[in-house]
Amino acid sequence: MKSTTMIKTTVLLMGLVLIAGVAAQAGTITGTVKYEGKVPPLKPIDISSNPACHAMQHGPVVNEMLVLGEGQTMANIVVSVTSGLEKKDYPVSSEPVVLDQKNCVYIPHVVGVQAGQQLKILNSDNTMHNVHSLSRVNKAFNAGMLAAKPGQPKELLKTISKVEEKPFIIKCDVHPWMRAYVFTADHPFFAVTKEDGKFSIDGLPAGTYEIRAWHERLPAQTGTVTVTADGTATIDFALAIPKKK
Repeated sequence: MKSTTMIKTTVLLMGLVLIAGVAAQAGTITGTVKYEGKVPPLKPIDISSNPACHAMQHGPVVNEMLVLGEGQTMANIVVSVTSGLEKKDYPVSSEPVVLDQKNCVYIPHVVGVQAGQQLKILNSDNTMHNVHSLSRVNKAFNAGMLAAKPGQPKELLKTISKVEEKPFIIKCDVHPWMRAYVFTADHPFFAVTKEDGKFSIDGLPAGTYEIRAWHERLPAQTGTVTVTADGTATIDFALAIPKKK
């Protein structure tokens, strides 16, 4: 007769094999987002009226409305699965999404948060900020954050509990040029691009999905892609200013 320890070990090993098998069947969607057309001139933001922030930046602040890399690849684009997923509760990461206030700008400019996940807002500056969310469905908040000591940023923790709204703005009423966008979803299948415009969405079951690329000002773009078990599918996006009729 097998001992209790041997039985538990066997069950554990079977569970690990099952988990490994499920993971091996997960697919990935990758791609690149680019800007199409003539790049509009964006003036830097003059912050000289605020001596503390001006000293941190050593000049104007770059306008992050349109951040491009080599070949007009686009940063700050949220690429997400919008249909095709099974309706269920997906595991939520215990790691918070971090949004920092550093040198009087929000870093990063766009973040994605899953419902139930925490958003950790930091103030790394030696000046006061306030964090004012313009959310309509998720509970809005407006909180002052005192100046940080060197190496000791102030922290504000908020939990994103709902998802039924478009990406919302978080701003600083003290420094009106400071703005960030928070994207929310009820699943973990989304990504935010950096300057190289690349994204990767992992862990998807085999199936056909609608994918959307969102930008704070330009019209969103959608596409459809089919993912096979343990396969990688590619879809690229090109966003542009709408042509005048």
